[in-house]
Amino acid sequence: MRTLIRAARVFDGERTTPRADVLIDGELIAEYDGQPVDVEVDGAGKTLLPGLIDAHTHVFDGNLEQALGFGVTTELDMFCLPGNLARQRKLVAERNDVADLRSAGVLATAPGGHPSQLMAALPESDAVGPFDTVANVEQAKAFVDARVADGADYLKVVIDDGEIQGADLPVLGPEVVAALVEAAHGAGLKVIAHALTAGEVEIALDAGVDGLAHVWVDGELGLVERVRRQGVFVVSTLVYLEVTGVEGGARTARALHEAGVPLLAGTDATPFAPFHGESMHRELELLVQAGLTNEQALAAATSVPAHHFALPDRGRIHPGLQADLLLAEGDPTTDITTTRSIESVWRRGTKLPR
Repeated sequence: MRTLIRAARVFDGERTTPRADVLIDGELIAEYDGQPVDVEVDGAGKTLLPGLIDAHTHVFDGNLEQALGFGVTTELDMFCLPGNLARQRKLVAERNDVADLRSAGVLATAPGGHPSQLMAALPESDAVGPFDTVANVEQAKAFVDARVADGADYLKVVIDDGEIQGADLPVLGPEVVAALVEAAHGAGLKVIAHALTAGEVEIALDAGVDGLAHVWVDGELGLVERVRRQGVFVVSTLVYLEVTGVEGGARTARALHEAGVPLLAGTDATPFAPFHGESMHRELELLVQAGLTNEQALAAATSVPAHHFALPDRGRIHPGLQADLLLAEGDPTTDITTTRSIESVWRRGTKLPR
């Protein structure tokens, strides 16, 4: 199947071309060669974007289908137990009407640590049972080896004592976090830390993590320059903080952006709220409110996460890349809310019925 999108405004993941033709040839984006096509799409007055990448989600049955309907073509899951993950991966491999998926699998936390206190609320029968935890340094390598065996795409490490939620939870010690990072890097995995206060972020930075799963929220901004200097990326999750009523994230996001720290758009979408797919559009609005330009916010949901999570086949509109695309009415480079005005979505070159 060859589909030609004519005369659209094109944001290619980094910059905008006012008017261009884009060819979908099978599963890939291709140079238009002037040869006959099967379908033509009128792109006049519309903007073609790379499919959105949500850099922080939690996936359960039905979520990947929901996400794709809102133009999120890839979800980066931050905690998924083995039975659930196997189901979602099978779905992704067999169907193009659901978003693609990468996952940390089982996250690393202390026995009884976050998110153990939340598990009973989850909807999946296989999500409420016990899962691997890490009690000490000696267990760190075995934990990472088990994640490699599970096929994890990266490692998530929880450094959260519950203070922000008004709880008192067991938490990994700095020496255990460092051992997990060392083992993960030795296995070729990036490490993303869940840390919500500056003190927790400092432990993550001391251990050498690659990214932070949230902006921190306690108002302490003294670590911003160190985050930049160490080349650490930060997933925003501003919509999650908005939904849960936690303040302080927007100020941190603005400071990180002004310092030149890479911000990745992520929602922390769950089976409850924020909602998969739909919440990404609110995340883009909140990033613009935090000081990003419209194009910078769009890049935070396309080319930037593709780069930092080693997904070279997506996040941009370029010949040879996977045809994960979103066509929106209007111009989100001047009005970010128009990303919600979805005309069409393609995953691997297949147009989603609407």
